[in-house]
Amino acid sequence: NKMAAKMAAPSVPTTREDAPRQLLALGFEGSANKIGVGVVRLDGAILSNPRKTFITPPGQGFLPRETAVHHQGEVVALVVAALAEANVTMAQIDIVCYTKGPGMGAPLRSAAVAARTLALLWRKPLVPVNHCVAHIEMGRLATGEANPVVLYVSGGNTQVIAYLNKRYHIFGETIDIAVGNMLDRFARVLGLSNDPSPGYNIEQLARQDGGKLLPLPYGVFGMDVSFSGILSHIAAIAPGLLASGEATAVDLCFSLQETVFAMLVEVTERALAHCGGSAVLLVGGVGCNERLQAMMRAMCADRGAALGAMDERYCVDNGAMIAWTGLVDWARRPEPQQWSELYCTQRFRTDEVHVHWRDD
Repeated sequence: NKMAAKMAAPSVPTTREDAPRQLLALGFEGSANKIGVGVVRLDGAILSNPRKTFITPPGQGFLPRETAVHHQGEVVALVVAALAEANVTMAQIDIVCYTKGPGMGAPLRSAAVAARTLALLWRKPLVPVNHCVAHIEMGRLATGEANPVVLYVSGGNTQVIAYLNKRYHIFGETIDIAVGNMLDRFARVLGLSNDPSPGYNIEQLARQDGGKLLPLPYGVFGMDVSFSGILSHIAAIAPGLLASGEATAVDLCFSLQETVFAMLVEVTERALAHCGGSAVLLVGGVGCNERLQAMMRAMCADRGAALGAMDERYCVDNGAMIAWTGLVDWARRPEPQQWSELYCTQRFRTDEVHVHWRDD
C-alpha cells in the first residue's frame, strides 16, 4: 500500500543548524467541544497549534450534533491557519494524525473525516491516536518529565496513571463522572458563563478573598474517586444558601475546589508512593487550574518530587498533542496500520494502547 508506505525515521539531531529535514505531522483533535489542528516536527518542535471552542450560552452544555456542526465549520480554516503558521505546505507534511477516541461520537467523526480526506487527497499515511495517551505524551514533551505518575483530569476523564512495560496502567479513576464534567455542571447551577470555560470561571470565583470552607461529601474509595454525590449535594444546597445569604458563590466555588482537589491529590500521592516516583504530571483541561497545581506542588515538595504542569496551550485539548503522539508512534511502528483499522470510537481506554515507542 503506497499510501501507507513508511519512511525510516531519522535520528534526532543534536543541533538545529546541521539537522536534516525532520518528519512533519499534521494532527486533528475534535473529541469534545474543541477542534484543533497542529503541526509538529519529530524533534519535538511545535510549529503551530490553532484551536476553536464551541461555546454555548450560560446554563447549557454542548450536545454532540451541534458540536459536530461547529467543528465542520471551523476545521478547514484551522488547517489553513496551522499550515501558514508553521510555514509548510501539505506536500511537506509526512503523516496525518487524528483522534481515534475516546470522545463524543459526532465531533470525533467530524475531525476524523477531515483528516481522512486530506490523507487520501495528498496520499499521506493516516495515524489514529488515543486521546488520553496524547495528553500524557504532550505533557512529557512540554515539561521534560520522562517517567512521571500522571493525574489526567478533564471533562471526560479522571485517571491516576503510571507507565510500566509498554503500557500506561490506571491506578485509580472516577467511578461515575469526570471532575471536569462535575465542575461544568455546577457552573450551570450558578449560571456562570461558558466562555472561555465553566471550570475557569469557577476558578476565578474561588480565588477571590474571603471564601469560607463549607463541609461537602468527600468521595475517595481506595484509589478511586466519585464526584456525582458531591455534585448532587452542592447543587441541592446552593440555592438555599445563596438565597438566605449563608454562603456566596465565592464560598461555594472555593469549597468545591478545595474538596475535590484534595481528593485528587490524595489518590495521586498514594500512586506516587507505591511507584517510588520522583515526579507528578498534570494533564487534561482541569490540569491547568492553578489551585490544583499549587496543592499538587505542595504534596510533591513534601515527598521530594517534581511537578510537571502546563498552561492552557497544551493542557486543554489541542491538535499538536495528536500530531506529536501520532508521529512518535508512526516513526517507530514496524508495520503500517491498515485502513480498516482507521476508524473512531467513543470508548478507547488509556491502558489499551501498546506504547511501543518508549524504551524504558
